[in-house]
Amino acid sequence: MIHPQTCVKYVNGKIGYGVYATAFIPKGTIVYVRDPLDVEISPDDYETMDECYRLIAERYSFIDEKGYRVVSWDSAKYVNHRCDFNTISSGYGFEIAIRDIAKGDEITDEYGLFNLDSNMPCCCGSVNCRKVVRAGDINRYYRRWDRVVSEALKHAKQVPQPLWEYMDAETKNSLCDYLEGRSRYLSVRNLKAVARPKLVVPVAVEHYVPIGEIRAAAV
Repeated sequence: MIHPQTCVKYVNGKIGYGVYATAFIPKGTIVYVRDPLDVEISPDDYETMDECYRLIAERYSFIDEKGYRVVSWDSAKYVNHRCDFNTISSGYGFEIAIRDIAKGDEITDEYGLFNLDSNMPCCCGSVNCRKVVRAGDINRYYRRWDRVVSEALKHAKQVPQPLWEYMDAETKNSLCDYLEGRSRYLSVRNLKAVARPKLVVPVAVEHYVPIGEIRAAAV
């Protein structure tokens, strides 16, 4: 679920739509939480989908740490990537504003945490644009991203949190434990999907002939 003080606007023909703030959103505000209305698509279900549906899922979903594609039921699926993003996913699963977002600003995200299947060309236009968002960026930049998340979390208890009631109990408890000093910070690396084991197909053997019998037959 996306922050309630946002709306969808048309950006341009290349990007399509984006999500914009309709009011001031201060640093430390949780701007997205997963909720029971989101659609979760397992890796197996994704592979068996018709191509037309796979293309939609690929465009509007992110891949979580279990390898499931998550399609948001609301406008959260229209949040675009920027290399100078103003929100980012945390190791707790929600997304947080890493700086103040003014009314009318576009809400932007870091796609490098979304377990991309392949590299994604980027033309976000920011000064620090990486040009390519790579599938392995989480391994390259997690320390940098952890710094901005942990800094934003310092403000989480001082700003309004309209999405708090929609957060699941486990995430709430985990976050509260960290904010109150009872547990360690959860790195964004917790979002990295666990690699699925490769399917090993056994080779059928119709008849086994001992090597000794082969040699004897050849004599």
